[in-house]
Amino acid sequence: MATILCVDDEPSVGVVLEAALTKLGHTPVLATSVDEAIKAVAKQQFDLIVSDYRMPNATGLDLLSLLEKEGHQIPVIIMTGYSSVEHAVVSLRSGAIDYLTKPVRQETLRIAVGQALEVIRLRKENETYRQELSSLRGRRQILGDSPALRAVLEVVATVAPTKATVLLQGESGTGKELVARAIHEQSPRRDRPFITINCAAMPEGLVESAIFGHEKGAFTGASARTQGAFERAHGGTLLLDEVSEMRLDLQAKLLRVIQEQEFERVGGHQAIRVDVRLVATTNRDLRADADAGKFRQDLFYRLNVVPIHLPPLRDRREDIPILVHHFLSRAAQQLGVEVSGVTPEAVASLQQRPWPGNIRELANAVERAVILSRGGVLRPEAFHDEPSSRAGRPAMVTPPGTMPAAVAAVAPTGSVGSGADVLNLEELEGIAIQRALLATGGNRTRAAKLLGISERTLRNKLNTPKQPMM
Repeated sequence: MATILCVDDEPSVGVVLEAALTKLGHTPVLATSVDEAIKAVAKQQFDLIVSDYRMPNATGLDLLSLLEKEGHQIPVIIMTGYSSVEHAVVSLRSGAIDYLTKPVRQETLRIAVGQALEVIRLRKENETYRQELSSLRGRRQILGDSPALRAVLEVVATVAPTKATVLLQGESGTGKELVARAIHEQSPRRDRPFITINCAAMPEGLVESAIFGHEKGAFTGASARTQGAFERAHGGTLLLDEVSEMRLDLQAKLLRVIQEQEFERVGGHQAIRVDVRLVATTNRDLRADADAGKFRQDLFYRLNVVPIHLPPLRDRREDIPILVHHFLSRAAQQLGVEVSGVTPEAVASLQQRPWPGNIRELANAVERAVILSRGGVLRPEAFHDEPSSRAGRPAMVTPPGTMPAAVAAVAPTGSVGSGADVLNLEELEGIAIQRALLATGGNRTRAAKLLGISERTLRNKLNTPKQPMM
């Protein structure tokens, strides 16, 4: 059952269409001109339009153009005479869903209308699935149901469909980039680019070129014209991560882009217009920086259109259980380790910690516990080597004649214990590094994290020739 608008300047054709469509169970509405059809569309909702190509004053192509101009997404079937099949081809290229040749037979009309309505149904169904998928993608890593997190997600859902600039503020490790992606994926720009620039991680001399691009010969090494982040994000979203670290002179250029939606490449003189939705993040109090002259006040107000504060993990402790199980499952799968689960006591102990590194620190703690557990169930002691768990606790004292469990785990057989007077620290260090690399499949980044050292330190230790033992 569908409501179908029939547009033809010949009353006899309209009567035939009305009778045929009514017999098929649809509700036809007649119009004798394009102007009359546009007025009908403004007053009533239609599922489909069947229109003649050639009419006085305006054609079926004009109808297609007016519908698109006024934002009406109604599929159109064009009718044309036998000698005007080329009109049908032009109509299809202009956006018509199908065409019919006159005189229109009832069976042909039934097939064309049925196919058109099925295409419409599939399009609507696909759009629904796409929106649901976008929503799931936007929330796939934003786990939790605490009041603090729900408040954030409500603001995200409200602001995402708009073009408003968003400023995400929060401590490091609270998931600012994930929220930025959720804003993009729940917006009409979700099928367009999402570009990220980390203003803190990039060398100072390259930030301007990375954001605005450069012309050939703009500086030494600029061997070709290069598009910047704004050009690559055209039609989509640009995330300026840690925007508080941007130089003051670049802040003025960024302010102009936000105001005018245009900029010039480094070394260029031609204004380039873009359509970009801007999201910025910072782990500092940007308002205080602006008041202190460390950040441009005018830029702060431009970025602070919709401020969203991400709560630290200590303010959403009720989300820790679901986060722990998520990170446990992910780490076990990535590391190829079978872990049965985590005890309620272990989860409860994790909920009591301050987590200064927030979600990122929790994820690392769970991954470390999975690596060292060698399978089974994770108990509270599996997380005892995490630095945050030792905060505020007295240092452990090792009784004479014994050794810490962490050392025992890496010590070679016979190096300590009965008859062993010397504990070679360099040898133990090498064994610890080899075991960490083995546990992480040779991944130096994760091995360094497991050992509690930087990746550079690990690399230096691996590259340093071993001295002969005395």
